[in-house]
Amino acid sequence: MKTQNIRTLSLILSIIFYLLIGAAVFDALESESESSRKKTLEQRLNELKKKYGFTEDDYREIEKVVLLSEPHRPGRQWKFAGSFYFAITVITTIGYGHVAPGTDAGKAFCMFYAVLGIPLTLVMFQSLGERINTFVRFLLRRAKQGLGLQKTDVSMGNMVLVGLLSCMSTLCIGAAAFSHFEDWTFFNAYYYCFVTLTTIGFGDFVALQKKDTLQKRPPYVAFCFMYILVGLTVIGAFLNLVVLRFLTVSSDEPDVRLEAEGGERGVLPEPSRLRALFSCVCCGLDSYESPPPAHRDHECGHSNPVFYNSISYRVDRASCSSCTVSLQTSPSSAVLYLSKNDPHTRRKSL
Repeated sequence: MKTQNIRTLSLILSIIFYLLIGAAVFDALESESESSRKKTLEQRLNELKKKYGFTEDDYREIEKVVLLSEPHRPGRQWKFAGSFYFAITVITTIGYGHVAPGTDAGKAFCMFYAVLGIPLTLVMFQSLGERINTFVRFLLRRAKQGLGLQKTDVSMGNMVLVGLLSCMSTLCIGAAAFSHFEDWTFFNAYYYCFVTLTTIGFGDFVALQKKDTLQKRPPYVAFCFMYILVGLTVIGAFLNLVVLRFLTVSSDEPDVRLEAEGGERGVLPEPSRLRALFSCVCCGLDSYESPPPAHRDHECGHSNPVFYNSISYRVDRASCSSCTVSLQTSPSSAVLYLSKNDPHTRRKSL
């Protein structure tokens, strides 16, 4: 069985085990509290029924009216500010659930809007995260040079540490702001920021839901919008760094079947030889005089340091390293490759 299959199976079993642990812990923490709250609410309901003398049907009607009027408490939800807030929660997949389209036309447009907006937003955050990581790497290198350190290379550990500190700072700043404006405790505000920026979006805590907040407090509304977008960018940059590193390590493993075939025949299969040959021709590598990695990458046109940890760089490097094998085992491929790189080289009869 391939190592990749073993890893995939291990990840599936790990997720199932992790879900079982989560279910057991939440059951132990929340079950008794839920029963206690339900008992208290039923007791309070019976007291209200005796006090005002309304029936069960009257209570259901009152409950329905209260639930339907709750979304209207912060003001007109479907004016521009409220609609912009809703659009953010759609394309970022936060989905608080504090408001939802009520018309068939609104529901249809919401589905169409999400299908286009969610992929676009993910690509935007991924690209922006790469730019942020590149800028942070540049700043760290300059800082090490300014401190006079001998080794100025920025390691993955440095980047992960900076990413963690950035995420923690973003969450703490948001918690301090929302605990002030929403009158939440700092812990609840921190919980809201975490649930929002990880796009979980339970909806138990939602900002901008006080009476007429959307219309009467424009600066605070703008702050909420900016915090969500900037916070998602910071979290996205950190996740981009960690996930990309994991995928890069996963892509480093050789193909067992390919190595077995190469060991038996002494050469790579024909499609792999051609693919490796064309990859090396495109990279412009010299099979006889291998330049330093930095010079080779410069010729390929990649000036982004993050690229050297990316999947594309690993694939290019693996393909180009396999080119040596294919060239040594196939004289005709070697002649073809040399003729591509040196226009003055003439093909000789073999």
